[in-house]
Amino acid sequence: QVQLAESGGGSVQAGGSLRLSCAASGRTLSRYTVGWFRQSPGKEREFVAAISWSAEHTSYGDSVRGRFTISRDNAKNTVYLQMSTLKFEDTAVYYCAAGHDVLAAMRRYASEYNYWGQGTQVIVSS
Repeated sequence: QVQLAESGGGSVQAGGSLRLSCAASGRTLSRYTVGWFRQSPGKEREFVAAISWSAEHTSYGDSVRGRFTISRDNAKNTVYLQMSTLKFEDTAVYYCAAGHDVLAAMRRYASEYNYWGQGTQVIVSS
């Protein structure tokens, strides 16, 4: 079992930055693909970014590409999401998720992930 805990959410003005963290416990995260997803009221869960276990490969959703950066520190059992140039429409609850043996083409699908955190709220004011 892997337990995931997100942190770093909060309120920020449009154009600002935040860094989210996803800390794992219970088992090392180093062999898992980790993804970030977000969900706002009335909308479906949306893929944000994913990173392979080795950090060699990253993927981004179209709406965040060029503004967000995913990274990981396996020694700290933590994955990060650096969010820059935030927009009002980035407002959502952000979730991290871990999946084992997630194929590169499948990283954007929530069903591929086995473990989920509780989420952290990000509010961007315009």
